[in-house]
Amino acid sequence: MSNTEHDNTPVQHVLNDLIAQELWEEVPAQLDEMHVQDIATVLDDQDNDTAVRILKLLAEERQLEVFSYLKEENQYAVLDAMDNAISRKLLQSLSSDDLTRLLEALKPEQSEPLLKLLTSKEVKAALKILGYPEQSAGRLMNTEFVTIRPDWTVREVLQHVRSQDSSEETINTLYITDEQGHLLGTAGIKRMVLSDPDTPVETMISSPLVSVQASDDREEAVHQIQHYDINALPVLSKQGILLGVVTVDDVMDVIEEEATEDFHKMGGTSTLNLSLRDARPSLLYRKRVGWLVLLVFMNIFGGAGIAYFEETIEAVIALVFFLPLIVDSGGNAGSQSATLMVRALATGDVRSKDWLRLWGKELGVAIALGITMGLAVWGLGIWRGGPEVGLVVAMAMVCVVTFGSMVGMVLPFVLARMKFDPATASAPLITSIADICGILIYFSIATAVLTI
Repeated sequence: MSNTEHDNTPVQHVLNDLIAQELWEEVPAQLDEMHVQDIATVLDDQDNDTAVRILKLLAEERQLEVFSYLKEENQYAVLDAMDNAISRKLLQSLSSDDLTRLLEALKPEQSEPLLKLLTSKEVKAALKILGYPEQSAGRLMNTEFVTIRPDWTVREVLQHVRSQDSSEETINTLYITDEQGHLLGTAGIKRMVLSDPDTPVETMISSPLVSVQASDDREEAVHQIQHYDINALPVLSKQGILLGVVTVDDVMDVIEEEATEDFHKMGGTSTLNLSLRDARPSLLYRKRVGWLVLLVFMNIFGGAGIAYFEETIEAVIALVFFLPLIVDSGGNAGSQSATLMVRALATGDVRSKDWLRLWGKELGVAIALGITMGLAVWGLGIWRGGPEVGLVVAMAMVCVVTFGSMVGMVLPFVLARMKFDPATASAPLITSIADICGILIYFSIATAVLTI
């Protein structure tokens, strides 16, 4: 589970006001009227002492639920402030995937004391999940699920389900396995409840089976859940043994993280793993300075290009007026194209093998855009510098916009083929490449036309 930040609701405002005014005798009544997710959102904005004080006002069951929705750093602060008995209950209330998420967010010296509060079985389960690659489905899975046997009847299944202590998110789908743990299929709890008690389970197996391997990328799990519209996805070993399940709420977290990561990369910023509000200025500086310094040195080539065509510029000063207009248009067209391609690759709408077909389509669109923009500035070129300059500006606009669009379209495919994240084709990178090449194209055309 995760607590996604949203604008505060009215009930959250009321609780915040009560805390600010220290009207503690009125807080319990307000907590009773609130969802646990809303309470967690308020606690995430409070200092540790206040958060702990409010948690202690809740009944144990709601206390555990609120704790599961807190941000990882706030969960640790609460655990650190509580005595061991309460901390143990809070930790044990977390599902295996939420516990893993908490442990991987902590430093070793922070996680060690917490592991001592867990049973050896819980520690082994957490460490096993942490042993999978960071971006894998195995790291994302929940190991709490209900398995049944194909030779059971519905009556036996329902008796077995009643004896389980499973969460709502994993009880809706039952997993049919053999004695070795190999997954044979799934069956919905609703179908079991509505079936005749003497119906054999083997007649109710859903097929074909949809699953992922623990070593698969977590984005594959996201794609499977979205494509097949399911709430839980089995995670298997290479031998087909059921290891865990990825649930839809985990997928929502991944979608948010991946979208945020892509936005950061496309803006020329390293991934920021915490809220912008909580980030220190020094961290923001480190995340942004690398790309900016790299782009400074890239733009030196643009300056060298201008210097190379110094004689052409001196001969027709009016060319300088159109330089920003031409090169910026190429960068803007490239950024548009790159954004469309990165998004399409990220959602699985297109694959790397589609590049040639999309290249032809983008070429036609880019030329049409270039001609439209060329006609738009042609008259302006004639007005500022005469027919020759108008021709240069129009031709350069067509070529630069076409070139920028093609770079923006092809670069994400190239990066994907090289096993890099396509989002690395950031807007600043595309713009810098288009600027440098745009300068060379513009002045090359100007030199050729004006010399003739």
